[in-house]
Amino acid sequence: MRKTLPIIVILITLSLLGLIILQVSWLNNLAEAQGRQLFTKLDAKFDLVRDDLSISKRTKPSIKLPKRFQTFSFGNTDLTKLVKPPTLEEKFTTKEVQDKIRAVLDAAGLEFIKFEFAITSPSDDYEMMSANFPQHLYAKNSRIFYYNIVPESESDITDGKYETLIIVIPNFYREVWNSLFWVILGGGIFMLIIVAAFYITVRTILNQKKLSEIKSDFINNMTHEFKTPLATISLAIDSLKNEKIIAHPEKMGYFFDIIKEENIRMNKHVETILKAALMEKRELNLQLDKLSVHSVIRRVLDNYELQLHDRGAKVETDFGADYDIIMADDVHFTNVISNLIDNAIKYSKENLIIKISTYTTDKSFCIKVSDNGIGMSKETVRKIFEKFYRAHTGNIHNVKGFGLGMSYVKTIIDAHKGKISVESNLGEGSTFTLEMPKEAF
Repeated sequence: MRKTLPIIVILITLSLLGLIILQVSWLNNLAEAQGRQLFTKLDAKFDLVRDDLSISKRTKPSIKLPKRFQTFSFGNTDLTKLVKPPTLEEKFTTKEVQDKIRAVLDAAGLEFIKFEFAITSPSDDYEMMSANFPQHLYAKNSRIFYYNIVPESESDITDGKYETLIIVIPNFYREVWNSLFWVILGGGIFMLIIVAAFYITVRTILNQKKLSEIKSDFINNMTHEFKTPLATISLAIDSLKNEKIIAHPEKMGYFFDIIKEENIRMNKHVETILKAALMEKRELNLQLDKLSVHSVIRRVLDNYELQLHDRGAKVETDFGADYDIIMADDVHFTNVISNLIDNAIKYSKENLIIKISTYTTDKSFCIKVSDNGIGMSKETVRKIFEKFYRAHTGNIHNVKGFGLGMSYVKTIIDAHKGKISVESNLGEGSTFTLEMPKEAF
């Protein structure tokens, strides 16, 4: 697993990067094709505007001559041709030309296209222009369209030049990308789904790896916890077969007591594992009743009196809560307090001091259990309530258990609709705070 996991992550990462590169390349090619298509479509629509303006330019004003000149001619010269055709500036306003261009674009479904325009005279002077035409004419991302306004005949051309319609599309490629908005959005969502799937896959693999390690650690701990009492029972049985032991009833009683104690010890381990299984199935049934917290704490301390005496530990109590009756399950709540004290003893050092205090707030009844033990790292504090998790004690292996104690405590407190929190620093001890809601009183 350690060797295959990095390979799996690398392969998936490379596949994801390759897919991103291919999609970006595809989008660029699509944008280029869309740009050519849009350019061709705009060119065709602007041709319609040019034709409209050309037809309007070819419509000359009628010329009425006096009767005395109607039969007068200069050779073959037509007097009407002596009249100069009107310019576009004389026939249209800037707004009228702008409206013509806008109407053609809207009819073609190109409402999103913004444009600027100008009309130049045959001498290249500007006859008219839109407000922002100068600033967009030579802008980097602008596309420019030129159209000659063709007059009625060659004789209407001034010095061989035409009036010219110039149309500028500012930020042409931005308009192209805007037209691909839904395609880009769909591609982005698709990529997010793939990245999310990749993340979930890797996280699942890591969680499975972690779970596998935890289960292996649990099996090793369980084997050790059962191996010790079984070995003790085996030795006690072998001793009972000894003729010297048989001859002394008091010694036989001693070994019988050892067998009984170790049997009780194994039964407790089995019960712990069964409780964990019930909690995992959420089959925990609480028998709520009025319970004196102070009495529970004193009873638990009495049970640990010998262990505390052997460790030279000191217990300080400060029962500041005036009213200590809560609604709780006697067995499970007692186990919670027992686990907290047992945890303080397990991870203690010399001159252990355990401080237990109670107090009330506006919303909660609080119990605080503090010790001056070895403390916990930030990682341990973060994971202390996870099932099967056990704090590392370096090369010291004198801490026994399955890593179920704190998980059990958290489950029981949650079942009572309470809260539990922990504060700890390495070498400075730990403080567990229980909060029981006043609604449970």
